[in-house]
Amino acid sequence: MKLKDGFNGERAFVLPPSCVASLESHPLSAALHMTDIGYYPCAAHHYRRREEPISQYVMIYCKSGRGWFEVGGRHREVGPDTYFILPPGEKHAYGTCDDNPWSIYWIHFKGNLAAQYAGAAGEPVPLKPSIISRISDRLEMFDEMMGVLDRGYMLDNMLYCCSLLHHFLGSLRFVRQYRGDRGQSPGSEDIVNAAINYMKENLDRPLKLGEVAAYVGYSLSQFSHSFTNSTGQSPMMYANQLRINKACSLLDFTDLHINQICYRVGITDPYYFSRLFSRIMGMSPSAYRRVKKG
Repeated sequence: MKLKDGFNGERAFVLPPSCVASLESHPLSAALHMTDIGYYPCAAHHYRRREEPISQYVMIYCKSGRGWFEVGGRHREVGPDTYFILPPGEKHAYGTCDDNPWSIYWIHFKGNLAAQYAGAAGEPVPLKPSIISRISDRLEMFDEMMGVLDRGYMLDNMLYCCSLLHHFLGSLRFVRQYRGDRGQSPGSEDIVNAAINYMKENLDRPLKLGEVAAYVGYSLSQFSHSFTNSTGQSPMMYANQLRINKACSLLDFTDLHINQICYRVGITDPYYFSRLFSRIMGMSPSAYRRVKKG
């Protein structure tokens, strides 16, 4: 089975040709603009092959799972927290691994400055989580672009998305500057803060306690003891609280469906998500969304 779309919880926007033409001619967007944007969570059987080259660059950011791509006669493997950009004018193919489906954010973009942002197009670039990685900030930018487009294809909406696109692609092209690296390393930071940051950077996928402990370099028992003493909660309880906090924000500030939100916080079972949300917040996600805030 091979699928190009139709995944549970997916979200995608394809700008009409008339909108793309407007962006190509406008002085604020001619330099850089998108034509398509989307998010596919846990995209089992995802596969795309283009024998007829297209005119856009294709950026795919694998947040979790594994996949691959082919361009210029070369095959490349892609792991979690890795992105790649396919150049225009070349045949290419990409897809998920059958045994570990990827969750991907993707954008098709073009413009006079597109090549400058693409950098070393055609190679996988890892973006590993760390105390300074700011991956969650980057993905919030992506969500904001889709949220603006969801409100309609008015010219000002699209121009604002183009401004965000500069920042988003710049955060990939100039990753050290985006992170504000001053020579710090995760090992020099407080172990609990490093673990919490790692949890935040990986909210969109299931996390095991051993993985977080290994990241900070502690044994399972050492890490659990230190974390619980410092925060008053077990690591997994704390991670679940972070997931529900993020879910509340998405319920408050986006129009995402509840089955889309659960994937955004690393829970693939909507029924389990609703139970966990109700246990922590004292009400169901749909009831929370109806409550007036402020």
